[in-house]
Amino acid sequence: MTRFLDDARQAAQHMREVFPETPLLRNAHLSERFGAEIWLKREDLSPVRSYKLRGAFNAMSKRPEADLFVAASAGNHAQGVAYMCRHFGKKGVIFMPVTTPDQKIQKTRMFGGDAVEIVMTGDYFDDTLAAAQAFCAEKGGHFLSPFDDEDVIEGQASVAVEIEAQLGRAPDHVVIPVGGGGLGAGMLSYFGNDTQYTFVEPSGGACLRAALEAGKPVTLPGVNTFADGAAVARIGARTFERLKGVGLANTLTISEDRLCTTMLEMLNVEGIVLEPAGALAVDALKDLGQSIRGRTVVCVTSGGNFDFERLPEVKERAQRYSGVKKYFILRLPQRPGALKDFLNLLGPEDDIARFEYLKKSARNFGSVLIGIETSDPANFGRLFAELGTRGYTYRDITEDEVLSQFLI
Repeated sequence: MTRFLDDARQAAQHMREVFPETPLLRNAHLSERFGAEIWLKREDLSPVRSYKLRGAFNAMSKRPEADLFVAASAGNHAQGVAYMCRHFGKKGVIFMPVTTPDQKIQKTRMFGGDAVEIVMTGDYFDDTLAAAQAFCAEKGGHFLSPFDDEDVIEGQASVAVEIEAQLGRAPDHVVIPVGGGGLGAGMLSYFGNDTQYTFVEPSGGACLRAALEAGKPVTLPGVNTFADGAAVARIGARTFERLKGVGLANTLTISEDRLCTTMLEMLNVEGIVLEPAGALAVDALKDLGQSIRGRTVVCVTSGGNFDFERLPEVKERAQRYSGVKKYFILRLPQRPGALKDFLNLLGPEDDIARFEYLKKSARNFGSVLIGIETSDPANFGRLFAELGTRGYTYRDITEDEVLSQFLI
């Protein structure tokens, strides 16, 4: 393990030739809120707005003989590889799913320039990965894994090296987002038993937790790609070998909707732009509660590659999770004055965000889709009680995934 520590420190030192260390900043807002010394390791402020260029730098620097590097990525790893291909003057071919947000595709092109070629293929990452590996086998390029590579793991450990130097010691507690496990494996291998850990995953991609429960890496039957920076179906074999002893008690899974509340809070209160995966560690503080009071806690904000065209979706998810926005289908009488009667039931803080007739006919009643925003979730209790008293028939579809997909 001493060899790993030395190699990680050497890797961090060599990185200074390419990019500066990312800042470790004490956050007064979070520190006061949770009664602890909360520090943010701002990987969202790296040149590619994520920590992924660290592993790419370390792996590529150890293969000076390689002329062609191949990668598969939905965004952050792609940008790291592109950045380093241009730096080292190497040819890169990067495979990306066709569903990748335009912002990440454009950034990859910008960082790589003429050094990289982008191939868009596959609706899902597994298809993209298979295409990249097949290309590698045919062309003889070096496949650069986003996480399941010892050199990549060593490169990601440079995050821990910098934290130790910036803080002057290992923190009491470190909160680490997990996708394929490269960052977590690197930081755990560096800090060892000198700190306490919380490994955080999105609920729609909790591959570490699934592997811990099974005792080996397993493939999730499905993945929610909202937190695309951490939405991985199967944890790496090498990364799990390092993480297999962390214990379920030191892991957390967080819903994608709840993540949105933290993304908005960090944007509105702190002016910090985080992608969903980048907000995982900060959001986890809500669950750690008393266990971190009075302690020095470092949260790794792993990425800030956020497309602002997604902001309305983030706000919508946050409002629905917080209970201040609901959608329901109302059976409304088709007579003059019926709509006015309904509107009179709304309180002074209730605002109609959507109103759409789903069925118009000669019948006495019609179905209406209604979305209402309010300032306090308790206001819905009052409204629904009024609807029941007045004999209205309605159905709350806010949490109904199937109907929401079609109607909302």
